[in-house]
Amino acid sequence: MVTTHNLGFPRMGMRRELKFALEAYWRAETDSAALLDCAQALRQRHWAWQDTLDWAPVGDFSLYDHMLDMSFTLGHLPQRAQGFGGDELEHYFRLARGQGRAACCGGAIAAAEMTKWFDTNYHYLVPEFDTQTRFELDDRRLRQQWGEALAQGVRGKPVLIGPVTYLWLGKMRGGGDRLQLLPALLEVYAELLKRLHAWGATWVQIDEPILVQDLDPDWQHAFNLAYHQLKNAPVQILLASYFGGLGDNRYLAANLPVAGLHIDAVRGRDEVSALLNLLPSTKVLSLGVIDGRNVWKTDLYAALGWLEPLAQRLQERLWIAPSCSLLHVPLDLDAEPNLDPSLRGWLSFARQKLQELHLLARALNHGRQSVADQLQLHQHGLIERAQSTRVHRSEVQAALRASNALPAHRPSPYAERARQQQAVLQLPQWPTTTIGSFPQTGAIRQARQRFKSGQIDAAAYEQAMRDEIALCVREQEALGLDVLVHGEAERNDMVEYFGEQLEGFAFTTQGWVQSYGSRCVKPPILYGDVQRRLPMTVHWSRYAQSLTHKPMKGMLTGPVTMLNWSFVRDDQPRELSCRQLALALRAEVLDLEQAGIAVIQIDEPALREGLPLKKADQAAYLDWAVACFGLSANGVRDTTQIHTHMCYAEFNDIIEHIARLDADVITIETARSALDLLEAFERYDYPNAIGPGVYDIHSPNQPEVERMVALLRSAAQRIAPERLWVNPDCGLKTRQWPEVRPALQRMVQAAQQLRQSSR
Repeated sequence: MVTTHNLGFPRMGMRRELKFALEAYWRAETDSAALLDCAQALRQRHWAWQDTLDWAPVGDFSLYDHMLDMSFTLGHLPQRAQGFGGDELEHYFRLARGQGRAACCGGAIAAAEMTKWFDTNYHYLVPEFDTQTRFELDDRRLRQQWGEALAQGVRGKPVLIGPVTYLWLGKMRGGGDRLQLLPALLEVYAELLKRLHAWGATWVQIDEPILVQDLDPDWQHAFNLAYHQLKNAPVQILLASYFGGLGDNRYLAANLPVAGLHIDAVRGRDEVSALLNLLPSTKVLSLGVIDGRNVWKTDLYAALGWLEPLAQRLQERLWIAPSCSLLHVPLDLDAEPNLDPSLRGWLSFARQKLQELHLLARALNHGRQSVADQLQLHQHGLIERAQSTRVHRSEVQAALRASNALPAHRPSPYAERARQQQAVLQLPQWPTTTIGSFPQTGAIRQARQRFKSGQIDAAAYEQAMRDEIALCVREQEALGLDVLVHGEAERNDMVEYFGEQLEGFAFTTQGWVQSYGSRCVKPPILYGDVQRRLPMTVHWSRYAQSLTHKPMKGMLTGPVTMLNWSFVRDDQPRELSCRQLALALRAEVLDLEQAGIAVIQIDEPALREGLPLKKADQAAYLDWAVACFGLSANGVRDTTQIHTHMCYAEFNDIIEHIARLDADVITIETARSALDLLEAFERYDYPNAIGPGVYDIHSPNQPEVERMVALLRSAAQRIAPERLWVNPDCGLKTRQWPEVRPALQRMVQAAQQLRQSSR
């Protein structure tokens, strides 16, 4: 009999219950008991929804981040996070956010660095190591969740981040080799596995997703060392990899002394046959056959076509599952009654993916005839999608062919453009700006909701947004910022806002996906050819510019980020969809320039996120990603200043390709990453202007003027001061005005200090 299981489940709840419980707790409106009761209720509900599985995950639920959870389980906290009063929750959130909840004991600290989880839009908190790092097991979180699962009758499989992946994803401070910490770390893992067995666990899922990346011999040896040391554990280990194929690590993974191996058979299906010949005859093979990263229905007939021979060969050694944790997809398609009925038939969210898994298992275990009607009904949506006239548009295809004749570069090199732009903009040294968004206040959200529900008309809504833009402009002028933004009051989300105005996108109302902490996003569904109907931002930017004599930035989301932060159609190469997006945005850029907007920012925070995990695949992606940015940006005059923004990812290894974007100014996160990014500029002479984000907007902590000045002076040792800008590390949408005003005031003071010292 084929066994079914799941690697992880969404955490936030159907109506984002966890988000609202967290934020109420942080504001000290509720106590820890209310937050923990909400979390427990969600776990119970989510396990109930997974009751068709043979094994359900336990321990995948997190109040903030699963890597942070693992750090606490391993008793591994940086020195600055130790020695404070308060309970465990206060320690937990202090490291996550820089402080616990309002009015709690203890002081603020620098929050843990945050970066992208492999090639997803989920952000994890980076473990920090040094030569004095010690580990000490703290099993309270897992013990609590395991006890709840037992009480509910769940057949549970504890989920852990693996020891080698945990070290790989962390950073060593002050020099040293992370792998020197492995022996001590393995002692804690061995003890944890013993305790899990004592509690009644028989299988434990240990996630080692770095097995899909290029590993040098030292890290390959680390896997052998780790799992030979853990092979005597009294539980059976299911070693899980995902987000790609194993590649050169196939032999290593197949022969590690574990009871089972899970692989991503969506992205790595071509490897399954070769892996079968390497796998010992006693080992379970778990195949991730349902796409845990996208929202399209699985072709169950096609899946059965290649799974049935495997089931005959492996019998009870075959397990099936989603390719990865379902954390990366919305929870339930049934929560979308207003979604276009035909489009609904093409889609599958987390709960539906488990239903697909259940159908596959029944067909494999009892024959296709046992579920013939369900399979036929499921296949109907796939047939309709393949035949739909909504997917392909001849005019988009023609425009795409014609775009090959467009110039690939700006008319003049950066140095000449910079001279012309300064003559127009007349900016001071160390110019100040923000990334684009300002607080989405209750008044903004209320006006948007009233407009959508028909309580106010379009004219009233437009006036409400104009009032908010005027307020934002006045605030920035009072603060003394040099290049202003309109604040994006009218935008619900930096991708969704544009997708709503483009052909080829569809939208959900409850399709929330966790990005980090309590932050959720609602990715659009890119199902067909993309084209712009009308200008999308021009009238807002033109109005904002009319309110000030200072330069006003036009704000756009770039084509690569639009692509990577959407659920993208899987019936054509992603490059083609990206070029369609770039053409639509190019038209918007040219319209902004024609409207008198002299500074245009095309955000690409997801450029690094889309980078393939294997080096052999990276050059091709970077070539077309850079080309798509250029297609959107390179039609403007030399006097128009193009900005872009990137944040919360490891950019050091692609800095040369970022330079190829040839943006006049790039703003980039450096506040939370302890200036690691600036190290790239010690080996690479970045040619254009850059704004290293000087304070962390994701923490409620107020920045210190002295620290911002020190950061910028450090940057000036690598980049000429005349090419440095002063800005926060990300948009201010999630903060409140009482936090934003003093923070930006201090940022402006830092710029003023630098100007005075350079005279």
